[in-house]
Amino acid sequence: METIEVTGRPPESSEPKVLIIGKMDGVHLGHQALLREAKSLAAEGEKLAVYAFSDHPKWVLRGDEAFKASLSTDMDKQRYLNAYGVELYYHVHFTKEYAKTSPEEFVLEHLNRLNIRHVVVGEDFRFGKGRGSDAEGLKELCASIDIGVSIVPGVLMHGDKVSSTDIRNHVMGGRMEAAQSMLGRPFEVTGVVEKGQQLGRTLGYPTLNVGGIDAYVNVKPAVYLGTVQIGWDKPEYHYTLISAGYRPTVNGDSYKVEAYLLDFSGDLYGREVTVQFLRHLRDEVNFNGMDALVEQMKHDEEEARSILGLA
Repeated sequence: METIEVTGRPPESSEPKVLIIGKMDGVHLGHQALLREAKSLAAEGEKLAVYAFSDHPKWVLRGDEAFKASLSTDMDKQRYLNAYGVELYYHVHFTKEYAKTSPEEFVLEHLNRLNIRHVVVGEDFRFGKGRGSDAEGLKELCASIDIGVSIVPGVLMHGDKVSSTDIRNHVMGGRMEAAQSMLGRPFEVTGVVEKGQQLGRTLGYPTLNVGGIDAYVNVKPAVYLGTVQIGWDKPEYHYTLISAGYRPTVNGDSYKVEAYLLDFSGDLYGREVTVQFLRHLRDEVNFNGMDALVEQMKHDEEEARSILGLA
């Protein structure tokens, strides 16, 4: 998949394409519906392309901390979209300056440079300065330059539209099964194994300290059952207990994600790993001493093994 960085007007292109437009945070079930629609429209010789915005407008324009972090990094999006057959990825850097683009300028001076045959958006799509136009407005403007527009209805889960905002709330609330149902896969974070205090090793539970994950929405402080993927070309997968939070029993002072891989031994320092959250087991607790913490860790492992059929 080819990636093009966009900071203003995109570079001109003569390749015919079907284009999906959106933020695509999480590439959830709603986004997957857009991808299916675009695939069905793409004729032979037409590239499947995505025009995806980077940071959330509420963070860029208002400084709303709730929207600073994301469900997926840009690299995550590229991996997910590549797996769905996307051939061209426009990574649009959303800035205060870019936000001044009018709906007419966006269509007539940006999209018109890309040789688009058809555009696909969701029914709630809004664009242009001050969110000044919507999907129907896009359809009208695109018609003036002979570009077709498909408006895809939202995907419903339990009667409500699947949205990145709801998924974020589930992740922050520790409701991993609900998040997975809307994403179509477990919520995951990818980072690099760093050296920590190595306290878990002295307690008999050596953990991977996963760094470089600040761009992700923080999972609710708790213990989770999950998996860890090691490597991409020939990936290995391991069941794991995940501790996410502030580690109050050992006077932790920052949010961390640590993973204890069941039945695993080896040195993974410096390796990139992906941690998938499958199920909430219990909330984070400030135990009265290390003995109580170790006793609970033993119980957590027993519960995990029972769920997985490893007991």
